[in-house]
Amino acid sequence: MAFIDYYKVLEIDKKATEAEIKKAYRKLARKYHPDISPNDKEAEQKFKEINEANEVLSNAEKRKKYDAYGENWQHASEYEKANQQQTYYNKSGPQEDFNSYGRDGDDYSSFFESLFGNSGRGRNRSQQFKGTDLNAELHLKLEEVYTTQKKTITINGKNIRFSIPAGVENGQTIKITGHGGDGVSGGPKGDLYITFSIENHPNFKRDKDNLYSTVMLDLYKAVLGGEITVATFDGKAKLNIAPGTQNDTKVKLKGKGFPVYKNEGHFGDLYITFQIKIPTNLSSKEQELFTELSKLRTI
Repeated sequence: MAFIDYYKVLEIDKKATEAEIKKAYRKLARKYHPDISPNDKEAEQKFKEINEANEVLSNAEKRKKYDAYGENWQHASEYEKANQQQTYYNKSGPQEDFNSYGRDGDDYSSFFESLFGNSGRGRNRSQQFKGTDLNAELHLKLEEVYTTQKKTITINGKNIRFSIPAGVENGQTIKITGHGGDGVSGGPKGDLYITFSIENHPNFKRDKDNLYSTVMLDLYKAVLGGEITVATFDGKAKLNIAPGTQNDTKVKLKGKGFPVYKNEGHFGDLYITFQIKIPTNLSSKEQELFTELSKLRTI
């Protein structure tokens, strides 16, 4: 398999910061996501490479190993252990410089074979290693995570169907075992980590399990009181308005918020803030009546 330069895949410099890596990954992931180009095999392959590159370079420890050992970074500990053993064996005999295998484009595969081949020291050439973990970002609307639902995504040309529990939060990551990269020498597959990016809602602001909304209240209802109907996230509710309700008054609708993650049947609360709507473009009669009212009251 040809060596893939993860820095080139993400179009970044080898000195890129964590923030620059994250920014580059998100930009390219959106561009080549299978949902954007569902029948584009080239884009699909590019998306796979982007995820692999991000998986390694966004992790400080993995990035350090990758910079040192290239495509064989996953076996860095074996290299280092073997290097230490070779140094020990060579103390009383001819010296062999393991650094001659280099880190600037030399044959890492030959180095690996020299360590784990039939060297007569009892090592198994088919030693197994777990495959690379993959990362993916899934964009959803807030209403899509209000109820538990099934979702299918395409990773490396394979459709993966899984459940998204109601109440999952923006930025939350879940693991799907065994859907990462292939293992080495028959080792287990890596895992797939999916991070959720949830869009804001135009009418409701979410804070964990609670929701917040603003309701415009006409002046007459605010002054005289009465009943109004307000929108909740999953329907409507009737509210009694007390006479003399002030601007920015807040009320709580218990249990009308967002579902509690993995706690079926439990919900947060909905907090409503009233904004008094002052009438404009008054008729001459209305102006006259408001003037009369103003003379009836003293501050």
